[in-house]
Amino acid sequence: MSRRDLRLPKLKNMPLRYQLSILFLLFSILPSIGLGTLVNWTVDRIIERQVVGNTLQLIGKVNRSLDGTVENLQNLTYLIDFNPLVKSFLAKQQMTDTRTYETKQFLQGFTSLYSEIAGILVVNSKGEYISNEMYARKPISLTEETWYKESVRNKGIFTILGHPSARNVTTHVNYRNDEVISVVRSFTDPDTQQVTGAVLIDLKLRAISQAAKDVTLGKTGYLMVTDPNGENIYAPADPIIERIPSTWFGKEAAGSFSREVHGERLQFIYGTSSYTGWRTVGVFLTRESALEAREIRFYVICFLFLLGFFGLTASYLLSQSISRPIHQLMSFMQKAESGDMAQRYWGDRSDEVGMLGRSFNRMLNQIRKLITLNELKERQKREAELRSLQAHIKPHFLYNTLDTIHWMAKKKGADEVSDLVEALSRLFRIGLNKGEDIIRLTEELEHISSYLQIQHTRYRDRLNYSIELDPAAEQLFVQKLLLQPIVENAIYHGIKARRGPGKIEIRARIEEEQLCLTVSDDGAGMSPERLQELRRKLEDPLNSIEGQNQEGGRSYGMLNVQARIHLAFGREFGIRMESEVDQGTLVTITQPLMREYPRNQSHEEDHS
Repeated sequence: MSRRDLRLPKLKNMPLRYQLSILFLLFSILPSIGLGTLVNWTVDRIIERQVVGNTLQLIGKVNRSLDGTVENLQNLTYLIDFNPLVKSFLAKQQMTDTRTYETKQFLQGFTSLYSEIAGILVVNSKGEYISNEMYARKPISLTEETWYKESVRNKGIFTILGHPSARNVTTHVNYRNDEVISVVRSFTDPDTQQVTGAVLIDLKLRAISQAAKDVTLGKTGYLMVTDPNGENIYAPADPIIERIPSTWFGKEAAGSFSREVHGERLQFIYGTSSYTGWRTVGVFLTRESALEAREIRFYVICFLFLLGFFGLTASYLLSQSISRPIHQLMSFMQKAESGDMAQRYWGDRSDEVGMLGRSFNRMLNQIRKLITLNELKERQKREAELRSLQAHIKPHFLYNTLDTIHWMAKKKGADEVSDLVEALSRLFRIGLNKGEDIIRLTEELEHISSYLQIQHTRYRDRLNYSIELDPAAEQLFVQKLLLQPIVENAIYHGIKARRGPGKIEIRARIEEEQLCLTVSDDGAGMSPERLQELRRKLEDPLNSIEGQNQEGGRSYGMLNVQARIHLAFGREFGIRMESEVDQGTLVTITQPLMREYPRNQSHEEDHS
């Protein structure tokens, strides 16, 4: 037996009020808890999507601002390239002090117009340079600088270098490398497509930080900007994470992910600029993003607590209101079960309990009536048993008297009278059989033999008979008086109605694990209509017997045998008939093999 099978009976044995309380809880509180869990999960997902969506919108705005700033720098390089003074310088023409001054003033105008620009430096292919704020630290040709070679390699394409490092260029203000962003673009001769020089522009970091630092995510969240290699372009002071590895980002241009950093779960939401290639990343603590969710979760838990409290109270009161009258009715039934039939249910309820109580009252009244009726029937039964005992005295007295006549006739030499009286005596003896309903097959055949002997004495040569018994069936038991009604019908409706002498053959044998008794005669037979009518009556012998009693029919004995067999062994056993006009009739009786006398007969209890 499984553990579950052991638990279920305990639930069934609980009082009804507890079962009802558990049922109410299952159908009220548990669904509410499930709904609250679903709402909580749904709110978390919705808030998470909203946080990601809103942050991506902010990142998009920052990226557009940065793209605009860098695009202005690109346009600035084109303006510098179109200037005649710059073209002359790039063409390696001799620059007078005046032209050099005018060129510097031209470059100074950009720094005055755009305060975010820290400096502009123009270098020709010979390594000579002109700048408003920038200069070389060492007398080394600037064409050997990494940034210059990068611009030559990209050949006229605007390139963002990021924070400068290890270069031979500085400014009068002496900005640190992490305070500026450098961009570069080479100039080419339109006729020869040869690089004639390059322009280097340093952009102050505040131009980028102004777009990102004013954006706050939660309490401690912030935005930072990185290049495609993961190097920081901008990061606030005291960031949660100093550097974000580029391997953390997927191939998508925008998305979100979370990582465990220094024991804290961080949420990263990023968007990549298609213009600059920079990633703007929002960084914040995951627990801060769930503040609204926790607030909603708090209200849901409060709601479930109140619902559970009121649900428990309501389920207890409701279960009590249902179980109390049932418990009261049960106490009435227990008293009635102990024998107190005076108990009655008193109540004016109109529900099922009230209907059950009134039915209980009617049941007690009916039981009292049945008890009274049973007592009356018991008295009548005792009287009937007394009358039956008196009635049995008469057949016994007749049997004893016939036996006395038999011996007197034998003594006087009246052998024929003696044989007839002896046969009649045996007929009564076997018919009485001490009140038993089951006898041996040999006794049944002896009984029918005595009956046929008496009839043979009456009809003389008109009646012949034979009895054949299979030795294997000698020890079997049968119901009493199976053959006599069948043989009687064969004599009075078969042999008697025939011209000339007739014969009755009786056989007893075992066929297919059944006892088969056949009674055949060569008498007048019967018409198909009469045969069909008898077969129909044999299908339902009990109802047919009632009809016979009312109509006074002639097949009462045969129907009685069929009814007894059906009641004792089932409808698969019983009587089958075959007959033809002027050819005779064959009656077959089947029953199961009874090799031992049945010990559960009611008469044994009566005689014990």
